Amino acid sequence: MDKTNRAVALVTGASSGIGFAAAKALQAAGFDVFGTSRHAAAEGPEGVDMLTCDVTDDASVATLVEDVLAEVGRIDLLVNNAGVGLFGGAEESTLQQAQALFDVNVFGVIRMTNAVLPIMRRQKKGRIVNLSSAQGFIPAPYFALYSATKHAVEGYSQSLDHELRTLGIRVTLVEPAYTRTSFDENLIRPDRWIDAYESARKGMTLAVGEAIRKGDTPEIVAETIVKAAVASKPKLRYPAGKLARQVSMLRRFVPAAAFDRSLRKMLQLPV
Repeated sequence: MDKTNRAVALVTGASSGIGFAAAKALQAAGFDVFGTSRHAAAEGPEGVDMLTCDVTDDASVATLVEDVLAEVGRIDLLVNNAGVGLFGGAEESTLQQAQALFDVNVFGVIRMTNAVLPIMRRQKKGRIVNLSSAQGFIPAPYFALYSATKHAVEGYSQSLDHELRTLGIRVTLVEPAYTRTSFDENLIRPDRWIDAYESARKGMTLAVGEAIRKGDTPEIVAETIVKAAVASKPKLRYPAGKLARQVSMLRRFVPAAAFDRSLRKMLQLPV
């Protein structure tokens, strides 16, 4: 039996940044919100129940979902936000490092989704919002592996949405550009350095840091997540913020060669 009359949202990675802002915004929008963090006793927004979960661990994910069901009896919305970044030349990461990145950013999304889908199928309704990125639909030099995880999430989400529509469940993507979080400070670095990339890497480091400082606030992305969560006729993709909307438009309508030049100029790479 449902223990709450309010819709129940589950937000991964809710202890900081976009996840924190999303949990807070969903709670303000009328959801009963559960947030997750990899570390026990992490603080979340006021009114949000924080639980521990490692999205790379099957047992941890199963326990999380069981605990939420025991508390409120339902899950109406899953926001797959937990993720990590990796900055460096693609060649500079070993296969093991790439696999670890995919385990969080892609298989973590799949684990969480597979855990809640039986509940949503029984309810005959549900919404899944997956955090992608503008780097999920454009090239991302020196973020090639991170970008690859977001491209994977895009393809997975688009295909899954087609599978689930007849069951009353929808899947949507939220695509931020640069956001004012500690993303750049928490980036994983390659596990080997190659001198040939050093000069361009330094320029990219400055460009990315500046872009993040001028980026959108997490609250702007959170507003987009709420929009995707409550829309009666949800779209597949929701660019979050002015830059993300501009890039999405340019990618669709600007000739490939011109877009390539513009991207390299913006990132301070030789054209």
